[in-house]
Amino acid sequence: MDAAVALFRSLGDPTRLVILTRLADGEARVVDLTRLLELPQSTVSSHLACLRDCGLVGYRPQGRQSFYSLTRPELLDLLRSAERLLAGTGEAVALCPAHGVSAAAS
Repeated sequence: MDAAVALFRSLGDPTRLVILTRLADGEARVVDLTRLLELPQSTVSSHLACLRDCGLVGYRPQGRQSFYSLTRPELLDLLRSAERLLAGTGEAVALCPAHGVSAAAS
Protein backbone atom coordinates (compact mmCIF):
# COMPACT_ATOMS: atom_id res chain seq x y z
CA MET A 1 0.00 0.00 0.00
CA ASP A 2 2.91 2.38 0.59
CA ALA A 3 3.67 2.57 -3.12
CA ALA A 4 0.03 3.30 -3.96
CA VAL A 5 -0.12 6.01 -1.30
CA ALA A 6 3.05 7.61 -2.71
CA LEU A 7 1.67 7.46 -6.26
CA PHE A 8 -1.59 9.12 -5.31
CA ARG A 9 0.20 11.76 -3.24
CA SER A 10 2.31 12.61 -6.29
CA LEU A 11 -0.90 12.93 -8.31
CA GLY A 12 -2.64 14.91 -5.55
CA ASP A 13 -1.17 18.27 -6.51
CA PRO A 14 -3.03 20.38 -9.10
CA THR A 15 0.19 21.69 -10.63
CA ARG A 16 1.55 18.18 -11.16
CA LEU A 17 -1.72 17.12 -12.76
CA VAL A 18 -1.51 20.04 -15.20
CA ILE A 19 2.09 19.08 -16.01
CA LEU A 20 1.10 15.46 -16.64
CA THR A 21 -1.85 16.54 -18.77
CA ARG A 22 0.43 18.77 -20.84
CA LEU A 23 3.03 16.01 -21.23
CA ALA A 24 0.28 13.69 -22.47
CA ASP A 25 0.32 15.87 -25.60
CA GLY A 26 4.07 15.41 -26.08
CA GLU A 27 7.43 16.60 -24.82
CA ALA A 28 7.85 19.96 -23.13
CA ARG A 29 10.71 22.03 -21.78
CA VAL A 30 10.70 23.69 -18.37
CA VAL A 31 10.28 27.06 -20.07
CA ASP A 32 7.16 25.76 -21.87
CA LEU A 33 5.71 24.58 -18.57
CA THR A 34 6.55 27.79 -16.71
CA ARG A 35 4.68 29.77 -19.37
CA LEU A 36 1.70 27.43 -19.21
CA LEU A 37 1.54 27.40 -15.42
CA GLU A 38 2.68 30.99 -14.86
CA LEU A 39 4.95 29.77 -12.07
CA PRO A 40 8.64 30.34 -11.34
CA GLN A 41 11.11 27.97 -12.95
CA SER A 42 12.22 26.68 -9.56
CA THR A 43 8.65 25.68 -8.66
CA VAL A 44 8.10 23.87 -11.96
CA SER A 45 11.47 22.15 -11.64
CA SER A 46 10.54 20.99 -8.15
CA HIS A 47 7.31 19.45 -9.41
CA LEU A 48 9.15 17.79 -12.29
CA ALA A 49 11.69 16.37 -9.83
CA CYS A 50 8.84 14.84 -7.82
CA LEU A 51 7.34 13.28 -10.93
CA ARG A 52 10.77 12.02 -12.04
CA ASP A 53 11.44 10.52 -8.61
CA CYS A 54 8.12 8.66 -8.91
CA GLY A 55 9.13 7.33 -12.32
CA LEU A 56 6.22 9.05 -14.06
CA VAL A 57 8.27 11.56 -16.05
CA GLY A 58 11.62 11.34 -17.75
CA TYR A 59 13.72 13.73 -19.75
CA ARG A 60 16.22 13.81 -22.55
CA PRO A 61 18.89 16.47 -22.73
CA GLN A 62 19.39 18.32 -25.99
CA GLY A 63 22.13 20.90 -25.81
CA ARG A 64 21.44 23.10 -22.81
CA GLN A 65 17.76 22.15 -22.66
CA SER A 66 15.88 19.15 -21.34
CA PHE A 67 12.73 17.80 -22.90
CA TYR A 68 10.34 16.15 -20.44
CA SER A 69 7.89 13.39 -21.32
CA LEU A 70 5.70 10.76 -19.70
CA THR A 71 7.49 7.50 -19.03
CA ARG A 72 4.35 5.52 -18.27
CA PRO A 73 1.61 6.04 -20.89
CA GLU A 74 -0.75 3.89 -18.79
CA LEU A 75 -0.90 6.84 -16.41
CA LEU A 76 -3.31 8.41 -18.90
CA ASP A 77 -5.62 5.40 -18.47
CA LEU A 78 -5.51 5.93 -14.71
CA LEU A 79 -6.39 9.61 -15.07
CA ARG A 80 -9.25 8.82 -17.47
CA SER A 81 -10.55 6.20 -15.04
CA ALA A 82 -10.38 8.77 -12.24
CA GLU A 83 -12.42 11.20 -14.34
CA ARG A 84 -15.08 8.52 -14.92
CA LEU A 85 -15.11 7.66 -11.21
CA LEU A 86 -15.48 11.31 -10.26
CA ALA A 87 -18.30 11.75 -12.77
CA GLY A 88 -20.06 8.77 -11.18
CA THR A 89 -19.68 10.00 -7.61
CA GLY A 90 -20.86 13.49 -8.38
CA GLU A 91 -20.05 15.95 -5.62
CA ALA A 92 -19.30 13.28 -2.99
CA VAL A 93 -15.52 13.42 -3.31
CA ALA A 94 -15.39 17.22 -3.47
CA LEU A 95 -17.58 17.48 -0.38
CA CYS A 96 -15.73 14.82 1.63
CA PRO A 97 -15.17 16.33 5.11
CA ALA A 98 -11.67 14.85 5.42
CA HIS A 99 -10.25 15.45 1.94
CA GLY A 100 -12.65 17.57 -0.07
CA VAL A 101 -12.70 21.20 -1.08
CA SER A 102 -13.94 22.41 2.29
CA ALA A 103 -11.16 20.46 4.08
CA ALA A 104 -8.54 21.96 1.76
CA ALA A 105 -9.74 25.49 2.58
CA SER A 106 -9.30 24.91 6.32
